[in-house]
Amino acid sequence: MPKPVEEPFDQFQQYYRTPNNRSTAQSFQLFLWNSEEGAIFGRTPSSWSKIGIFYIVFYSVLAALVAVCMWVFFQTLDPRIPKWQMDQSLIGTNPGLGFRPLPSEDNVESTLIWYKGTDEKNYKMWTDALDDFLQDYRTPGQVSGRGQNIYNCDYNQPPPKGMVCDVDIKQYGPCTLENHYNYHKSAPCIFLKLNKIYGWVPEFYNESSSLPSNMPTDLKDYIKEKEQKELHTMNTVWVSCEGENAADIENVGQIQYYPRRGFPGYYYPYENSEGYLSPLVAVHFERPVRGIIINIECKAWAHNIKHDRHERMGTVHFELMID
Repeated sequence: MPKPVEEPFDQFQQYYRTPNNRSTAQSFQLFLWNSEEGAIFGRTPSSWSKIGIFYIVFYSVLAALVAVCMWVFFQTLDPRIPKWQMDQSLIGTNPGLGFRPLPSEDNVESTLIWYKGTDEKNYKMWTDALDDFLQDYRTPGQVSGRGQNIYNCDYNQPPPKGMVCDVDIKQYGPCTLENHYNYHKSAPCIFLKLNKIYGWVPEFYNESSSLPSNMPTDLKDYIKEKEQKELHTMNTVWVSCEGENAADIENVGQIQYYPRRGFPGYYYPYENSEGYLSPLVAVHFERPVRGIIINIECKAWAHNIKHDRHERMGTVHFELMID
């Protein structure tokens, strides 16, 4: 049987290209412009046009798909009503308590209010911070929609639908801009506000017989007095401020609250109405001991407000020091 004749290896050379003996610079120049093939950056104009049309169509379809998805998503949202509320929201149902003025942004973790009572340049930082905070309350036009829907509310006159209650900062006694918020007299004012939670309705301590045992005695006496003389004002989220320990209680001195000792119930529930501003309580420390740091804790009181210092629920802590 005849043996098969082996074909020479040379016939396969047609499938291989002899490497070009070009320098790196020549290869790069050829990549930029190949005059023989008319190629730019390795592709002919025809090839570039095809791939360009492909990516234009591809990304156009992709952008249209994303736009349709976003449009469908936003149809499920309301610009004023949050989708997740109360227990379903990240905020929850327990409002926090905030205070103003805050220390400078350079030290955001600090809660110390420290100044020299006789040095205007020193306490001006704090009064300026209060000026900025109260600017919206002082100039209604700065808040979108505010001015046209303000209603003079009272305990017997809650706001009609679409209206918001006025917050009159002229009722804050000595805690006014004209009086430098009493900082120049070493008797500063600190403003308190409840954090806003959409739809939250406070459950008031409106009966002196149901007050909690850990409520400060002076607040209990205040509520009992209101119950006897002004029963219609009992629907209030009460507020208390006191020193955190025995030494602080002794050093903090007498405290007054303006315009009342709490947040009136007619400001709630918060429904993100245009022009709404949170009610404020001005806490006036009449004669704190100077030259020592005083730890102060303020609390808001309602049946559905729990107090947790670490989680900052229903309470706020700050320090006060006046040289």
